[in-house]
Amino acid sequence: MRLTFDPAKNARNIQERGLPFTMVENFDWQHALIMEDTRQDYGERRFRAFGRIEDRLFAMVFTTRDDALHIISFRKANKREEKRYGQSN
Repeated sequence: MRLTFDPAKNARNIQERGLPFTMVENFDWQHALIMEDTRQDYGERRFRAFGRIEDRLFAMVFTTRDDALHIISFRKANKREEKRYGQSN
């Protein structure tokens, strides 16, 4: 699936976290934990995903737009998320 993202948000993510959104191309979707993000009304359906890239677990928020996966946020998973992911897989 094609990836899209806001270039300014991607640049900020690189600066703050050292993680370009393009890393999602290597995200392990087959073993990912994915849930709808219902924490608030975003005006669109958003999803939270936890999955590995190589040996590291990452957290991502995304939506679908125009037949593309639109990345909203991307970061390393925290310890609590790693534990939850481990319990589900």
